[in-house]
Amino acid sequence: MPKPRANLRLSPKLNNALCAAAERPGVTKTAILEAALQQFLFPEEDRGLEARLIGRMDAFDARQGQIERDVTLTMETLAHYVFYWLTRTDPIPEGERDAAHALGQRRFDFFIEQLARKVSGQVSLADRMPFDHDDLD
Repeated sequence: MPKPRANLRLSPKLNNALCAAAERPGVTKTAILEAALQQFLFPEEDRGLEARLIGRMDAFDARQGQIERDVTLTMETLAHYVFYWLTRTDPIPEGERDAAHALGQRRFDFFIEQLARKVSGQVSLADRMPFDHDDLD
C-alpha cells in the first residue's frame, strides 16, 4: 500500500531551509517532514535525548553536591582554625619577630609540601568525613 500524499504550503523561509537540508546526501524532503511531524505529534516516543540530558544533569547535580560539601568543610575548618589561633596566640615581642617569621616560613613550607603530597592522589579529608552531603543542608 503506497503512502498517502499530503500537500502543504510553507513560508518561503521554511521552504528554502527545507530545500537546503534536502540537498545533503541521503536526505529527502519527505524524511525531514516525517521526522518533524513524528516529533511534533508523538513527543513521548522521542525520549532518548531527554533521558540522556536528565542523566547528565543528575550526575552534574551529584558532583555539585560534592563540591558544596567540600567547600562547606573547608570554610568550617578554616573558621575554627582562625578562631582557635586568634584566641590562643599571644602577640610576639618586637625583638623576636624576625626569628618567629623565619620559623613560620619553614613551618609554612613544610605544610605546603604535606598538602601537595595529600592532594596528589590520596583520599581527601572530605572523603574521610563521617557524614553525608545531606547533613550540611
